Amino acid sequence: MMSTSPRIVVVGPCASGKSTLVARLREHGHDAHAVAQEHSAVKDLWQRRSPDVLIALDVSLDVVRQRRSPDWLESVYERQYERLAAAYAAADMVIDSAAYDADQVLAMVEAFLADLS
Repeated sequence: MMSTSPRIVVVGPCASGKSTLVARLREHGHDAHAVAQEHSAVKDLWQRRSPDVLIALDVSLDVVRQRRSPDWLESVYERQYERLAAAYAAADMVIDSAAYDADQVLAMVEAFLADLS
């Protein structure tokens, strides 16, 4: 059984919506933190935040290019996913953030958290 305020860590590649989700979770009173695992060769960087819940956001290269730059390099995208591999394997929940809007992603996470309590 989770405490009423689990520590939530959110990981994902650039432009997946980490900052948006964390800001929305915090607005709703959650202890949420984004970890830039995609930029670190330290495979367990996300663990240093001691999460109770690990949420991984997923997004396609096409969507990254729409959100960031049409010239976003595939090699950068692939490197980020390599750096995220351990976090994805350990994630409590993986969400394709391109398939849902910010409200839907928030609702999915909050429903998941409610099921934990």
